[in-house]
Amino acid sequence: MAYRLPGLPALRIRELPASERPLARLQQLGPAALSDAELLALLMQTSSIDQAQRLLVDLVGWAGLQRAALAELQRVTGIGPTRAAQLKAAIEIGRRLLLTNPEERLQIGSPADAALLLLAEMSHLEQEQLRVLCLDTKNRLQRMQTVYIGSVNSAAIRVGELFKEPVRLNSTSILVAHNHPSGQPDPSPDDVAVTRAMVQAGQLLDIEVVDHLVIGHGRYVSMRERRLGFDGA
Repeated sequence: MAYRLPGLPALRIRELPASERPLARLQQLGPAALSDAELLALLMQTSSIDQAQRLLVDLVGWAGLQRAALAELQRVTGIGPTRAAQLKAAIEIGRRLLLTNPEERLQIGSPADAALLLLAEMSHLEQEQLRVLCLDTKNRLQRMQTVYIGSVNSAAIRVGELFKEPVRLNSTSILVAHNHPSGQPDPSPDDVAVTRAMVQAGQLLDIEVVDHLVIGHGRYVSMRERRLGFDGA
């Protein structure tokens, strides 16, 4: 799978004036001055900015690059196992940096804030996943953890597993989200039962469950907003 813009010659970095090449621009102006394609070209160590741009287009941006499997990246011309691993490592470093400085952590003030963080990655998962967002006293994200992969139902889930990391981090609250691979985010009876069990467990542990989002294809449902599983509903 070679990524090239149809009908146009590839833009080779060595053909650019020396001062316009990504490395020179980064050294002179800092990384913030570079486009996404230029940053990715540096990570890929490719000679073509067009190839990096096409990869971002085909994977639908950085979120798609984060989701892409190593095997998928290795099918791209010029990316072998080592370079694919380097790309995945760089994306993971960026994700962890987001959570490092308490003053710069993402603040989850509404279901929409959480959905913005989760939709791009979880909308098109082929299996159900349940994730827990651990929040501090100011609703800032401490950590996001995938707790279950597979069927998310009241029979399969051990609610105590959801609270292990929040207890370790001394989280004040959590927000839970899981996806429906069908693409329809309508909550099922099992979703309501799981939510109710989580809320009750959180009350015992003094960790509030602020919401449970059900994610479909580009859409989500807030269980709290629908009062499903909350307040005894």
